[in-house]
Amino acid sequence: MHERFAVITGASSGIGYELARRAAEDGHALLICADEPEIEDAADKLRRLGASVETMNIDLSARKGFEEMWSRIADRDIDLFFANAGRALGDAFHEQDWAEIRRRIDLNTIQTTLALHRVGRKMAHRGQGRILVTASIGGFAPGPFAAVYNATKAYLDSLCYALHDEWKDSGVTLTCLMPGPTETPIFTRDRNRLQDAPITAREKDDPGEVARAGYDAMMAGESGVVPGFTSKVITMLSGVLPESLKARIHRAGAEPDRTKD
Repeated sequence: MHERFAVITGASSGIGYELARRAAEDGHALLICADEPEIEDAADKLRRLGASVETMNIDLSARKGFEEMWSRIADRDIDLFFANAGRALGDAFHEQDWAEIRRRIDLNTIQTTLALHRVGRKMAHRGQGRILVTASIGGFAPGPFAAVYNATKAYLDSLCYALHDEWKDSGVTLTCLMPGPTETPIFTRDRNRLQDAPITAREKDDPGEVARAGYDAMMAGESGVVPGFTSKVITMLSGVLPESLKARIHRAGAEPDRTKD
């Protein structure tokens, strides 16, 4: 009997960990990845649920990291694939280090696209499989002081809906999870430089609830889901508000509070 197998990137905490927990509770063996040692703590918690868990501490923003992961899964039947790894970067665009900008672009777009190409082809040849990509409602608006992050998420939103349509007769489904601000370490990691953004101190969505909405939508074969009432309202308004106004609204939550310096 085939052992159901799920791969989750960015699974050390937050939405990624909660997605892994959902897959474990559904009886899947797991391979979880992250670029930090906390991935082992996540694995320990998941094993307490009775799951078989493999871990990889790898940097998926680099092609080498992706190929390391691929070497572990290329010859295995993948039932569920969660492309959840992603990073943000706060502060003004011109003040950011180019290497950090490039790393975000590579992780959020290039390596995610490579993963979807490899995994999607593999699933299509098999005639079955489900993929969930963690994008963002940030993809619906220009993002002052998070310009690169929002731009990469806009790319993912568009790519996901296109591939969902392409694969509709292949047995492969792709679902785009588009959360709003969620209570995860993305806001507090030093490398993301978001600690002084007003949104960091505000109430945010629960990662468990966001993951549940994404997981359920994926299993139902839906094209996309926006969890949370407030995020749904923001998404609906994004279709009617001018880009300049959306940018000003985003700036109010993302511009660093320099009075903390």
